[in-house]
Amino acid sequence: MTIAALNSKSVPAILPGSGGLRGVLSDLFWRQPRLLLFLMLLPPLLWLGIVYIGSLIALLLQSFFSIDEFSGLINREFTLKTYGDLFQAANLDIILRTVTMAALVTLASAIIAFPIAYYAARYARGRWKALFYLGVMLPLWSSYLVKIYAWKLILAKEGILTWLFGKLGLLWLLDGWLSLPIVGGNSLSVSFTGTFIVFVYVWLPFMILPVQAALERVPGNLVEASSDLGASPGQTFHNVLFPLALPGIVAGSIFTFSLTLGDYIIPQIIGTSRLFIGQAVYSQQGTAGNIPLAAAFTVVPIVIMGFYLWGAKRMGAFDAL
Repeated sequence: MTIAALNSKSVPAILPGSGGLRGVLSDLFWRQPRLLLFLMLLPPLLWLGIVYIGSLIALLLQSFFSIDEFSGLINREFTLKTYGDLFQAANLDIILRTVTMAALVTLASAIIAFPIAYYAARYARGRWKALFYLGVMLPLWSSYLVKIYAWKLILAKEGILTWLFGKLGLLWLLDGWLSLPIVGGNSLSVSFTGTFIVFVYVWLPFMILPVQAALERVPGNLVEASSDLGASPGQTFHNVLFPLALPGIVAGSIFTFSLTLGDYIIPQIIGTSRLFIGQAVYSQQGTAGNIPLAAAFTVVPIVIMGFYLWGAKRMGAFDAL
């Protein structure tokens, strides 16, 4: 087709408007792009502001009420009495137990996750890296309750773990551990140790992935340079790898620590009758009907995680998420 033939066709420089409501809205959004952005962000902002933040504010307000000891009704007068109840021996024991468990789970997850993440970042390539991601993510695809009940059977007195200790001639070691006053019990499925094992298993993937992402950012020549300068593997780890991977470890700890603080299903299925914060909230707002105390218990992990996130941000953990 020649240039003269192309010029002979009359093609308008500006297409005609579509007309109607669609055309009016199209012209309006073209002239006011910020209005379009505002309308697109409005639904999630309403959800976040009203449903999420609004419910947290309502929960916070409930914690400043108290329960009438005679009638059992909520006294809607501002008071700090409910927060004072948190410092009673029984309630303070629940808080300390939960924070201790969250800290131990986070520490154990970091120790287990580091070598796995290091191998994936330094040596896994191609299909092996895909297999690594599949192995880490696969437990997250199965049912949460199914995993917990499966572990209850594994840790039971007649479970496969007890059978394995018996076959290895180490049943005396397991019985000795279970006889300890705090961590033991009749079996692993009804002990503090069993709760700890299941917590680590369930939240471990949330530690591995941020650590692996942080280690992939470490240049390989830094490790080689450390070795060339005569540093031992331990010195290389303490002076090169660990400081550079620390933001990833802190990022993973945000998940493991916060998820352990708020979980109430695992301690309810596996472990002793000693309560955690999540179970205390459930029992106070359910069977006890003490909603102010339940709200005060809920504020505790919010405050703890607020300080934790502040410290994590200062350590650059959000860059590793």
